[in-house]
Amino acid sequence: MTMNALLSVSDKAGIVELAQALHALGVRLISTGGTARLLADAGLPVTEVAEVTGFPEMLDGRVKTLHPKIHGGLLARRDLPEHVAALQRHGIATIDLLVVNLYPFEATVAKPGCTLEDAIENIDIGGPAMVRSGAKNWKDVAVLTDAAQYQGVIEELKAQGEVSQGTKFALAVAAFNRISNYDAAISDYLSALQGDGSRSAFPAQANGRFVKLQDLRYGENPHQQAAFYRDLHPAPGSLVMAQQLQGKELSYNNIADADAAWECVKTFDTPACVIVKHANPCGVALGKDPLEAYSKAFQTDPTSAFGGIIAFNRPLDGAAAQQVAKQFVEVLMAPEFAPEALQAFAGKANVRLLKIALPPGGARPWDKGQNLMDVKRVGSGLLMQTADNHELALSELKVVTHKQPTAQELQDLLFAWKVAKYVKSNAIVFCKDGMTMGVGAGQMSRLDSARIASIKAQHAKLSLAGTAVASDAFFPFRDGLDVVVDAGATCIIQPGGSMRDPEVIAAANERGVAMVFSGVRHFRH
Repeated sequence: MTMNALLSVSDKAGIVELAQALHALGVRLISTGGTARLLADAGLPVTEVAEVTGFPEMLDGRVKTLHPKIHGGLLARRDLPEHVAALQRHGIATIDLLVVNLYPFEATVAKPGCTLEDAIENIDIGGPAMVRSGAKNWKDVAVLTDAAQYQGVIEELKAQGEVSQGTKFALAVAAFNRISNYDAAISDYLSALQGDGSRSAFPAQANGRFVKLQDLRYGENPHQQAAFYRDLHPAPGSLVMAQQLQGKELSYNNIADADAAWECVKTFDTPACVIVKHANPCGVALGKDPLEAYSKAFQTDPTSAFGGIIAFNRPLDGAAAQQVAKQFVEVLMAPEFAPEALQAFAGKANVRLLKIALPPGGARPWDKGQNLMDVKRVGSGLLMQTADNHELALSELKVVTHKQPTAQELQDLLFAWKVAKYVKSNAIVFCKDGMTMGVGAGQMSRLDSARIASIKAQHAKLSLAGTAVASDAFFPFRDGLDVVVDAGATCIIQPGGSMRDPEVIAAANERGVAMVFSGVRHFRH
């Protein structure tokens, strides 16, 4: 029996080569519109869908494959005599191979200036209907929805004259996933439209689309199950793009902490190292090279760095790797690993080495590998917000005290502010010369965070004299400011915005320190 293939694609990459291979195998080609013309121009014998249905394409191509002679050929079960008899009675031929990709709805709505009319006209109707019909009848129909699938199917046809059941089922699952993602994109777009034609950042229905990367051994705790997913279209330079070079399987907590470290380190333009423990940076530093950056970061809190997650924003060389290898580290991340760096960890088989390319950089958050939205699960619901991608510029700082910060203090204040953004609130961060000197994180009281940061510096035998301090939110009273100044701080950066700002500013003037307002808060819960 002759095998019939129906080809109807919007993206025509690879379709001529696929059709040529199918024709060489004796497969009859059926096609629509532009695809049929392309195949005919390539010298291939092709039957127009209108010849099969006996009905012309109409309504500017909106109706062409919505016909019993198409869907009957896709949906008929070959193992049911009554189905086969129905096909014979109505002169319907089976369709054994379906090749469809859909109108480019996602690409269309991503274009600046896309109108509602543009979006609507790029909603495919016949394509998804055929894909669903073919995928439902997967035992008899191989459904190809991506050019990446073409070669494997051709190889199976050449080798065994048919597509295996395992491949057909995998293709059907991929087909239903494609339809699900397509419909979700349409829902997201349309339900975000406002009455004035603008689009809300938050659609009336949120449709998450994620692809599973791996099952995990367990979740935060051994009694919990877990898996790791990535966005359908991940940003370049994000953790999900990492290549694991060695080490044990990543755990749930490894991934969460690795993300915290990588998100922080990739924001620096100069060589930097970030050490994270339990979601908080416990050491962050800049240096002339990875070795200096690591050595300074480690000094901040050697105790917490034990078993930490370490990230570099520069290729890891042998010198830095040999120093890192002296401590217990769970995960080590860098854009590249020199052969000497790999050798330094060759004997530490459990250490997870992750190679992650830095994002290309640019004006858009996407180019910086940043999420556009943040999501947090709550009981039977979601909290959604635009991601905290604000980057503070020197020109945005407002000096509110009599004392002006020096040029070096301004640089330390900006560094401290950048680190504080990645510390759980309430956050207090002491810094000096591109190095964290004390970090207070996740306390119910900002005053306690300030005390803890200074205590940690004492334990690490670091002097806080002449340090810059960042507070992720305003000081509600002067007591927090007094604690950091008593510890040695000479300049402070905070958002401002408290009813008691005048009281805190007066305290800073009284203590003879400089204070600047950022005008931006960085709560991180």
